[in-house]
Formats: sequence, structure tokens, C-alpha cells
Amino acid sequence: MKRRTFLAASAAGLAMPALSHAQGSRVLKFIPQADLTVLDPIWTTAYVTRNHGFMVYDTLYGQDSTYKVSPQMVEGHVVENDGKLWKLTLRDGLKWHDGERVLARDCVASIQRWGKRDAFGQALLAATDELSAPDDKTIQFKLKKPFPLLPDALGKSPSLMPAMMPERLAKTDAFTQVTEVVGSGPYRFVANERVPGSRAVYEKFTGYVPRAGGTPDWTAGPKIVNFDRVEWTTIPDASTAASALQSGEQDWWDYATADLLPLLRKARNLKVSVQDPSGQMAMMRFNFLQPPFNNPAIRRALLGAVNQADVMTAVATDDTSMWRTPVGFFCPGTPMASDVGLSVLTGPRDYAKVKADLKAAGYNNEKVVLLAATDFPVLKAMSDVVADMLQRAGMNVDYVATDWGTVNQRRVKKDPVDQGGWSAFCTAWAGTDMLTPAGELALRTNGANAWIGWPDIPKLEALREQWFDAPDLQAQQKVARDIQEVAFQELPYLPLGQYLQATAYSTKLSGVLNGFAIFWNVKKES
Repeated sequence: MKRRTFLAASAAGLAMPALSHAQGSRVLKFIPQADLTVLDPIWTTAYVTRNHGFMVYDTLYGQDSTYKVSPQMVEGHVVENDGKLWKLTLRDGLKWHDGERVLARDCVASIQRWGKRDAFGQALLAATDELSAPDDKTIQFKLKKPFPLLPDALGKSPSLMPAMMPERLAKTDAFTQVTEVVGSGPYRFVANERVPGSRAVYEKFTGYVPRAGGTPDWTAGPKIVNFDRVEWTTIPDASTAASALQSGEQDWWDYATADLLPLLRKARNLKVSVQDPSGQMAMMRFNFLQPPFNNPAIRRALLGAVNQADVMTAVATDDTSMWRTPVGFFCPGTPMASDVGLSVLTGPRDYAKVKADLKAAGYNNEKVVLLAATDFPVLKAMSDVVADMLQRAGMNVDYVATDWGTVNQRRVKKDPVDQGGWSAFCTAWAGTDMLTPAGELALRTNGANAWIGWPDIPKLEALREQWFDAPDLQAQQKVARDIQEVAFQELPYLPLGQYLQATAYSTKLSGVLNGFAIFWNVKKES
């Protein structure tokens, strides 16, 4: 009790330096899912950075809750030459936070940087013969072949978000973090008020001009800002976060933990909701560059050990309305999902057989460094269950418990485990990230250019190309089934289940949009 009181006082104290700025201002106080350690939404897939990105940066297109895209920074586009020439026209009134006008060449450089890291962006650039800015307002794609999903790529809301930046920043190497935060979005990042580990502050960008017409829905439609400031305060202890929300010290808790939902639902001054019906898809990501998981037979052996229901119960309690198993490689209930290969995840778990399979595969007691984020409750819960699973399977587990920011920094290392590298970590992706092979970054298996873990599986890459070339939905679904079949053989990652993530906020707030934590359209009753 004393510890919680101390934490609450500490969290409240973090806001003190900013009180002089906030007097008479409209302020929204927010508890993010984890500390904002990385500011570049192209450098990391972390959702806390994605959420920061949508505050600061704008995108050429927006995506609504039906996954339909519509113009955002662009006024519109024309398509010529049998689908191989696209001309996108920027709308009037776009400015960077430093006061400069947004130009087409800024966007060209931003697309090129984003496209080197993002799965959908890689596909778009691979289909592009030339990307240019013939004038200050026109972005032009000359394609090698038609790419009708071009707006979908440039308007995607999942990570990695296609953030538009000034050319001078977008010229930064895609694998190096930008050092300055300048966007054209509805909020401006207040760098001098950032306190790593505890605080991030945003102010309304008075130079932002929302697009005219339409209805705010996820990242689509006009972005109307009703707050002068949004203050993010990191509160790692879940009980302290819940107390701060109940007392009115904070307005909104992004990732309310499952064990506290009954308490929060009883509070008359709070609302609990699931913003994203596609949920979160949990996984254990392997490092393909280092033993033991560079061996596909060792990865496959673990299919007999994983119990998705155990993982989901740890994450979302035994309330089965909040999670689903068995789950494969595409978001359940969406067109690309199927039951191909799921039988390997059902039935009794036989650890004696798993141990024998691991020995036959060549496992020789190599150390397995499992990175675990202690300040991210759902990831900590996943990691605990997975660590137990690996130990029961007879693996030599080194459980490295640290904060999520350090996990993000360490997981980019390609070194052997005895030189600061890693073997596996647990994470979760929004179901919207895993709808199709186009956007599912964790299913890219193009070696050094793949997402962290760097799987190299040519069969999956070839099938992905087939999916893009498929003439209709039925053909796409056939390829998606083939992808899942190969994925269960090669295992770019180990699926751990799907759960619904609740958010909680004050009943004084209205206009909270579905999708994820975004801060336009929201109002607060005085």
C-alpha cells in the first residue's frame, strides 16, 4: 500500500513542472501502454511509438474502421496508363511544425524511407519503376505493373505508419533514428518537456488545417483538436494507474490490465471499452541468425509444447469472451484466416515427446535468451508462460527481465547471445496488422531486409508475390492457406493466441474514436 501511494505521488509530481503552462489550458492526461523510448515511427514497430507518430505526423491517406482508405494529406489522385501511372495531388494548407510548407519532394523522400522498412511499403516500391515530384504539389508513381492497393499502402494505420516528414529528416537512413521530431500532424511534440521513463508532452499545432468534409473514423476524416496539451505519464504499476484514473488524476489509461477490469467497470466515473475489435495477436518471435532457433526443426518441436490457452489466460484472465484459440498466422474472422495447420496446436501437450523431438533436431543445451518486458503487463504475462514452456521442454533459458524500451533497443542486435544478443521475445500485433500478407510485417521472410529476427524463407516470399498477383478474393484465400501451411512448417514466429485489449477513460471524455489511442475528435467536459 505504501509503495502504491509513493508511486501515485511520484506520478502526480511529474506533472508539476508543466502546471504553469497548463493553467487555463485544455489538458488531456493520458497513461500510455509503455514508456515512449523511441520517437521515430519508421525505426520501430512499437505501438506506443506508432501512437506518438499519429499525433505528430500526418499520412497521405487515412483508414477508417472498415479498413477503407480515403485522402488525408492528398486532395485526390488520378490513375493513367492502364494503372501504371499514379499522380497524387497534395491539398492546400499543409505546413510542417517548423513553419515550412509541405512539398511533394518531402513526401517522396518519406515514402522511400518508410518503404525500406515496412512490408506493404516494400511491396509498393518493388512495383515502382520511378517515384518523383514533378512539381511542389504532385507525387508521381510510374509503376512496373498495376498496384491497385497503392492508397491502402500509403494510408495504413498499423505499424509501420507511413509518416510524412520534411525531406531533410526523411533523408535519414531508414535503419537510423531521426534526431528531430518535426511533422505536419495535429499535435507538436514538446521536446524540452520530455522526461525519459515518465513523461511526454504534446501541444496543439495551431498551423494544422484539417481536411474538409467527412467523418472522423480511425485515421480518416477531419482531425479536429480540442485540447491545447496532451500529457503522457508513464505509470508502470497497474494498480497505481487504475487508482490515478479513478481519482481523476488521469483521464485515460490506454492498456487497462485484464485483472483490474471488473474494478474499473464498477466505477461510475469511468468507461471501459474495446476500441479495436480485431484484437491483439500474440507471438513469440525467434532470432533466425543465432542458435538454437536458426534450426527449423527446433522451432517446429515447440509446436508440441505451446498451449495458447495458458498464454491467453495469463494475459486476459479466464474470461474466454476476451480471447480466442487456436490461432494461426492471420487475424481470425477475416477473409485470409483459415484452419490450415491449427490441429498441431490442439490436443494434450506432451513434454516428453517435445524433449525427444528437440534432441533429435540437434538441440544441445544452447542458452535461450528470452527478453521480457517487465513494465508492459501483457507482454510480461506472455513471457512468463513462454519461459515456463521452454524450461519444461528442457531448454536452457536465460530469462532477461527488463523494461520495454530496453527490449526494443536490444532486439535489433544481431550478435551472439554471449555478446549481448538474444534468442526470442514475446510481443503482440493488432489484428489489423495481420489481415493480409501485404501488411503483415512478421510474415516477411526476406532475410536481412525482414523485420527483427530476420527470417529467410524463400517459399513464403514466393507465395507472398503470388498473393499480390492473385486475380480475386478466392485466389487470394487459396494463397493465404498455402502461406499458413508453409508458416507452420518453417515458423517465422510461434502464434500464441488472440485477445481483446480494453481501454479505460473518464466519463467526462467524449468522442473517443475506435481503433487505437488517437487524440483528435476527443472532448472533455469541464
